[in-house]
Amino acid sequence: MTGSSNSPGSSPTSAGGRPLRSLEAPAGNGLGGAELVAIGLGALWLLAAVAFYVFAPDGAGLSQWTDLITGLLAVVLPLAMLWVAASAARSARVMREESEQLQAAIDGLRQTYLAQAQQHAAVAEPSMAKRLEEIAEATRKTETALATFHTSRRANPVRPAIPAEAAEMTAAGQGSLALGTQAEDTAPPLPAEQFIRALNFPETAEDEDGFAALRAALRDRKAAQVIQAAQDVLTLLSQDGIYMDDLRPDMARPEVWRQFGQGARGRAVAALGGVRDRTSLALTAARMKQDPIFRDAAHHFLRRFDQMFAEFETDATDGEISALSNTRTARAFMLLGRVAGTFD
Repeated sequence: MTGSSNSPGSSPTSAGGRPLRSLEAPAGNGLGGAELVAIGLGALWLLAAVAFYVFAPDGAGLSQWTDLITGLLAVVLPLAMLWVAASAARSARVMREESEQLQAAIDGLRQTYLAQAQQHAAVAEPSMAKRLEEIAEATRKTETALATFHTSRRANPVRPAIPAEAAEMTAAGQGSLALGTQAEDTAPPLPAEQFIRALNFPETAEDEDGFAALRAALRDRKAAQVIQAAQDVLTLLSQDGIYMDDLRPDMARPEVWRQFGQGARGRAVAALGGVRDRTSLALTAARMKQDPIFRDAAHHFLRRFDQMFAEFETDATDGEISALSNTRTARAFMLLGRVAGTFD
């Protein structure tokens, strides 16, 4: 890995090129030549000592032999102890050098691994980044088309135009009646299913059911106010690359939504702020501080959504509340409400 590989029959070398001792366990019973010699000499010494005391003559001869042996021990033992100490110091030095060589080899292997990993990352990064850019560009195009609902924008960039078919039907169905009564006052109430479908907006240009629900909702004055406010903020958010389909918020239980509809705020309804996407939260918070147009549109949308849900909750079932909470309009409310501090 460091530029020169070790063959199967060669001994391993350290990062500095010095050979490393083999770390394999010794074969046999674990006793080397030095241990065997020491055992043999010890046995001979024991036999000589026993023979001396058994076969040595009595009297003055024994005393002379004892003095001689004592003198020899006084001379030999210090030399033996010095030799043992020198051998121990040498063994410690050899072990220290081998430990340093082993550490150097490990450091070399680690550096080589990191260098190869960086090279692989450098090779893979351009292609991965290009692929991510292509995916992001395709997503932006799709979401921008959905956010604007396939309509042209008016001179005011804050409010996109209502789809042409819906505008024509709205104008035709809101003519003045006798005695000043407006058409919206006599129109039947908007079904909850259609209203929820309209809050999610059409999925594609071929989504006939989505456009039908949107046209029906735009004929209802209160529903149209919420939808137009939602259309404004969705369009403004898409300018920063924030799309509701990318968000995967933690869904709150229907009873928490009911508490919100009944006027609860702050920690009691904190579960409604289920958006966890840090990038979207940071971009929205910065836009809220820096762009007064966006800030006004966001606060206007939050007020409209608050008023709408307070009326919707009174007659809605838990299933209808759950369906509404999963629409694009509800996700925009979760995002903007958390940035505005509604759930703090």
